[in-house]
Amino acid sequence: MNNNQVTFTGRILILLGSLALIAVLFFPLWQIQLAAPQYPEGLVLLIYPNRLGGNVDIINGLNHYIGMKTMHTNDFIEFTVLPYIIIFFFLMLLATVIVGKRKLLNFTFVLFLCFGIVAMIDFWKWEYNYGHNLNPEAAIIVPGMAYQPPLIGFKQLLNFGAYSIPDAGGWLFVVVGIILLLVVIGEWKTLRKKIRIMNPASGIMAILLILLTFACNFKPEPLITGKDHCDFCKMTLADNRFGAEVITRKGKIYKFDDAQCAISFLHSSKLDPSHLKDIYFTDFSSGHSLIKSTDALFLKSETMRAPMGGEFSAFNNSDSLQMVLKQNNGSILHWDELYKP
Repeated sequence: MNNNQVTFTGRILILLGSLALIAVLFFPLWQIQLAAPQYPEGLVLLIYPNRLGGNVDIINGLNHYIGMKTMHTNDFIEFTVLPYIIIFFFLMLLATVIVGKRKLLNFTFVLFLCFGIVAMIDFWKWEYNYGHNLNPEAAIIVPGMAYQPPLIGFKQLLNFGAYSIPDAGGWLFVVVGIILLLVVIGEWKTLRKKIRIMNPASGIMAILLILLTFACNFKPEPLITGKDHCDFCKMTLADNRFGAEVITRKGKIYKFDDAQCAISFLHSSKLDPSHLKDIYFTDFSSGHSLIKSTDALFLKSETMRAPMGGEFSAFNNSDSLQMVLKQNNGSILHWDELYKP
């Protein structure tokens, strides 16, 4: 076989990647979700290759009060050029399949990687400009406050929680990049070391699994009394000995002033049980760190009530709990006794 030619397996994978790029034209690349007490169902801004979608008008109305510019498809040159860039990369991948030259494969991969980096920088600058360049005569002005959404992940903006993540089209872009990377590595190994070609399918699954594990490894945030609000009763957190957090599989965090509010929230219809990832509670003893529900011991006592009247407090170990139990009547419970889905 010619050492300059891409293997048959590599060409098949590149062809699949080119077809995935065509599909990108019809799906949103990115989504920014917004949630607040006055919008329990949530709002979403969808970013397609050629337009904005979702609840654009409602979000523009809200942004007007805090001095942010309204968003319109015609304001972004990216929506004009991006479809052509996608088609360009589709043709580059198709040419790589037909011509089959390794140099063309490497050039296409480097170009695709550079485009991804430039696109993320451009997206960050867009978020920065909209979040910082505010109208000084806006109806609501908070000194020193900016409203830049997160590039990826979750961020609290006043009483709105903003969650930013790739949508279907964005994930297709990631998959295409992974395919190109694996083909480049496989071809390089074949040419330079003359060893067995790595299994591209297994490699793709392994990398996707690593990415999924990384993406889902969300950590709890510190609870801030006097600032954070309970997502169930809407009251401001007032006592750092009580408190809880619910984290979804997408990394969204719901905060509560005590265990009872968290349990009531879990029993409500506000969160699909399949979206639940982790639940944390504040350690009542010194430090008040957050501990996983499955690692915690709970004390139910009428003499140790949270600000909203909840009777439950969480402990990291039995020694701390027993010391408190000596001074307060109550019963000890585990999480599976406290909450039953």
